[in-house]
Amino acid sequence: MTNRTHLRLIVLYVTVGALLLVLVGRLWTMQVLEGRHYRQVAADNRTRDIVVPAVRGMILDDRGRTLVRNRTALVVSVDRTSLMRQKDHGRAVLTRLAGVLGTTYDALATRTRLCGPGIRRPCWPGSPYQPIPVDDKVDAKRALQIMERQEDFPGVTAQVQAVRDYPRPEGANAAQTLGYLQPITQEELDKRKGLKVTGYSGVDLIGRDGLEATYDADLRGEPGLRKVLVDSQGRVTGTAQDKPAVPGGNLVTSIDAGVQGAAEKAVQDAVKAARSQGKHADSGAAVVMDVQTGHVVALASYPSYDPSIWIGGISQEQYDALLGKKKGEPLISRATQGQFAPGSTFKVSSVAAAVGDGYDLRGTYACPGSYNVGSRAFRNFEGESHGDMSLHQALVVSCDTVFYKFAYEEWLRDGGTKPKKNPSDPMVRMARQWGFGSKTGIDLPSESSGRIPDRAWKTAYWNATKKADCKAAKDGYPDIAESDPGRAAYLKAVAAENCAEGYVWRAGDAANFSVGQGDVLATPLQLARAYAALANGGRLVVPRIGRAVVRADGTVVRRLPDPPAGKLPVDPQVLKYIRGGLAGVTKSGTAAGAFNGFDFKKVDVAGKTGTAEVYGKDDTSWFASFAPVKNPRYAVVVMISQGGQGANAAAPAVRQIYEAMYGLKNGKPMVGKDGRLPSELPRPQAVVDQEASGKTGTGKTGPGRKTGPSGRPTTGPSGTAEPDGENGPSGAAAPALDPSVPSGAAGTGGTGSSGGTSGPPTGLAGRRSGAGAAP
Repeated sequence: MTNRTHLRLIVLYVTVGALLLVLVGRLWTMQVLEGRHYRQVAADNRTRDIVVPAVRGMILDDRGRTLVRNRTALVVSVDRTSLMRQKDHGRAVLTRLAGVLGTTYDALATRTRLCGPGIRRPCWPGSPYQPIPVDDKVDAKRALQIMERQEDFPGVTAQVQAVRDYPRPEGANAAQTLGYLQPITQEELDKRKGLKVTGYSGVDLIGRDGLEATYDADLRGEPGLRKVLVDSQGRVTGTAQDKPAVPGGNLVTSIDAGVQGAAEKAVQDAVKAARSQGKHADSGAAVVMDVQTGHVVALASYPSYDPSIWIGGISQEQYDALLGKKKGEPLISRATQGQFAPGSTFKVSSVAAAVGDGYDLRGTYACPGSYNVGSRAFRNFEGESHGDMSLHQALVVSCDTVFYKFAYEEWLRDGGTKPKKNPSDPMVRMARQWGFGSKTGIDLPSESSGRIPDRAWKTAYWNATKKADCKAAKDGYPDIAESDPGRAAYLKAVAAENCAEGYVWRAGDAANFSVGQGDVLATPLQLARAYAALANGGRLVVPRIGRAVVRADGTVVRRLPDPPAGKLPVDPQVLKYIRGGLAGVTKSGTAAGAFNGFDFKKVDVAGKTGTAEVYGKDDTSWFASFAPVKNPRYAVVVMISQGGQGANAAAPAVRQIYEAMYGLKNGKPMVGKDGRLPSELPRPQAVVDQEASGKTGTGKTGPGRKTGPSGRPTTGPSGTAEPDGENGPSGAAAPALDPSVPSGAAGTGGTGSSGGTSGPPTGLAGRRSGAGAAP
C-alpha cells in the first residue's frame, strides 16, 4: 500500500466517522433535547380539534318571560376552505347540493363568497375558515341524503344547531333594543390572538347591536374543545381530550314585555291616527322609565322589523330596507338615536334657568300674542294672547312669549351681539345640567347625544358651512326660483346673512332655544331622563336595562349595579312648583282634551305637550309625562315625527300606555297593588340543559320549544313589521350639512340686524318665519 493510498483511506475513515458523529448528534438532539416537541407534532398529526359552541344565554324581561331564546334547527353548512382545495373550486359539489336543497348553484355560490368592498349581500361576513350555513330549514330527509353521501358532498355538513328565536311575549318586539348577532370576522379573531383569554373561536357569533352587543361577554359563554383521534384516512378513532363548553348566562332586563307591547302598539296607533288626519307621520318612539332607579321599562321605536331577518345572513335588498329611507330606516332606534327638536317639553329646563337667573318663581308675567325680539315679532301658537299670568299658568297653557322675554333679556345682559368676556347663557348652562346635549349612558351602543347649541357650536357650524353659504348668497337658488320665487329669495337672503356673520349668537337663537326650537335637538330617552329627575326631586338617574346575569336555575351570576345618579342644580321647591304646573296641563291645559275622561283618581298624570316645527315638514308631536303626581313612579315620553300637535298625536299615545299599565280600560293591571312593576329578580321561564360533552340538551323554552347549543347563523324568515305606507326621510338623526340650503332656512328671524336667528340647515328642526310654537 502506497503512502498516497494510505492517506486516502485515512481521509475516508475520518469523513465517515464525522458523518456518523453528526448523525448520532442529530438523533440525540431530536430524541432528547427536542423529543417533547416532535412527540407533540406526531400527536397533532393524529388528532383534530373540534370547537364545541356554547349555549348562548337568553334575554329575559322583568318577570322572566323570554325576549330572546334559542331554537334547534337542521343546518346545512359549507366549508369554503375545503371547496377551494378542489380542482373546480367546489362547483360540482355546490351544483349537487343545490339539487338537494331545491335552489341554484348561483344562489349557493353567492351565499358562500366572502364579504368585502364592492361585494353586495348576501355574502359571508365571518372567518373564511368557518363553515358557512346555507340553509337552516332543511328537513330530515334531505339532511340524511347529504350525511349518507359524504363522498358526493365533501366539505358539506348537516347538523342540529341552535339559532336565535324571538317569541314576542305580549306582542313585544323590541328589535332595536335586543340587537342581533353576526359571525366573528377573521380580523376580529386576529386582533384577539395576543390576549391571554379571549373566549372567542372561529365558529362564534358576536353581538353587533343592542343588548346582544353590550352584554355579549355574559351571553356567549365559553366554547368547548374536543380533541379526537384520527387514522391516516382521517377517520375518527377515539377522543383524546374533551373540555365541555360553558353555557352563557341569561340576561334579566328591566323591560316589561306587557308594557313594551303596549308602548309599541300606542306608537303605531298614533302614527296611523296622524296619517288619517292628513299628516305625514313617518316614525315614532316611546320610553317608559322608573323615575327612582332609571330602569327602562319599555323602549319602543317605529318603524321596526323582525330581528330574525339577520339569522343565516341577510340579502342586499333586506339590508338596504333596514337602512333605507323608503322603508323608514327601521334599524334606527328613534328612542335612543333619533334626534328631534323637543319643542315646549323643553320649557321645564327654561323655567328652572329663569328662576335661577333671578326671575320671581311666584311672580306675574304678561303673555301677549307676540313679543318683539329686537325688531322681529315672535308669536305664540296661533297668535293667542292670555294676559297676565303666573309661571304655573304659563306651563299649563304653554305661553311662548313669557319664555321669549326671559331669553331676550338674558341675552341682552350678556352683551347681545357683542357679548361680554364670559357670558352666562343661563338657559344653555341649565339645559346641559339637565342632561341635554350629552349621552345618557344607557347600556346600549350607538346612543345619540342630541345637541345643545351655544356660541362655540355656532362658530364651528359657520366655519363648516361658510363656503356653501357664500356661494348661495352669490348665485341664489335658480332651481327653487322656477317654482317658488319667494322662497328662493328668502333662502338667498338668509345665505347672505350667514355668509357675513353666521357665527354670531343672535337674540333669535336665544329666543328659539328657550322653547326647544332652532338648533336644539334631543332624543326621547334624554327627555324621559329629564322628566324622571323632575319627578324624583332632582336626581338625574342613568338609564339602565340590564339588571342581572343569572343561570338557568335562577342562580345569580352577577348583579348589574345602577350607576351613581347626578343632581339637578335646582331648588326642590322650584321642582315642586314645576310639577304642579304640569299636573294642570292634563286637566285644564293643552293636554286636557287628550285626557278627557281619564281616571285621575286611580293614576294622576302630569305632563307637557310639545309641538316642534320643522321646515318643509309637518310638526313633530311630543308629550312628556310622569305619574302618579304625588308619588311619582314612572316617566312616559312619546314622540311622533311629523305627527302634528303634541296634544293630537303624542298625548293620546301616552294616555294609552298609562291605561294599559294600570288596567284602566277593561284590562288587567300590569302593575301590582303597590302601583309598581316587579322589582325582585325572576326565575327564568326557560331552562337550557347542556351535557358535559357540550351536546344539546332538551330543556324547554316556553311551551313545547326545545333549545340547543348556540351555533352559527342560519337563514330565518324575512318578514318585517313595516309602516302602512312608504314615507320619506325619518328625521331621526342629525343630517349631514347640505350646501344646497343655507343655515337659517329652517329658523325664525329676518335677514337684517334685528337679532333674528339664522336657524338650522334644511331638514333640522326650526321655527318658521314669524310663527309661534304650538303648545
